[in-house]
Amino acid sequence: MNKSNKLLLILRHAKSSWESAELSDHDRPLNNRGKRDAPRMGRKLLKEGIVPHLIISSSAVRAQSTAKKVARACKYEEEILIDSTLYGSGHSEYLNVLINQDDRHDIIMLVGHNPISEHLVEVLTGEIVTMPTCAVACIRLPIRSWRQIIVKTKGELLNLWRPNELRPDE
Repeated sequence: MNKSNKLLLILRHAKSSWESAELSDHDRPLNNRGKRDAPRMGRKLLKEGIVPHLIISSSAVRAQSTAKKVARACKYEEEILIDSTLYGSGHSEYLNVLINQDDRHDIIMLVGHNPISEHLVEVLTGEIVTMPTCAVACIRLPIRSWRQIIVKTKGELLNLWRPNELRPDE
């Protein structure tokens, strides 16, 4: 990794279940498709050689489950940080989470929600994208330190992986 760049992975949580009407939005679990797609996305990241140095997840159950399944599949071995500000917030809160991270982490993954995932990609790259559940956007940021990230930071969208576009063996 070029030390004058950081990589940001934005992962929208995998497909969640709506079976239990009594559960709050925050407490909804993954459905079967979500349980299948999350490890596939982790394997794709591993195959691409992009293993996060740090994973930060929304506190929502479906986001935490997604983060755990992706982490296991891509061989991420560190602790997954849970940050409640990634639930029900906007792109400014996502950027604030990044600003406070240690610069030894050159690749950070944020596991969150839509429409914020798509909006953050647009804010940081100028590109309008569609991120279905469990999609991952990979953005190269022209910064040396996470403290440098601001709304005007213009990164490059290197890849956008969607589960339905992966090969069956991924």
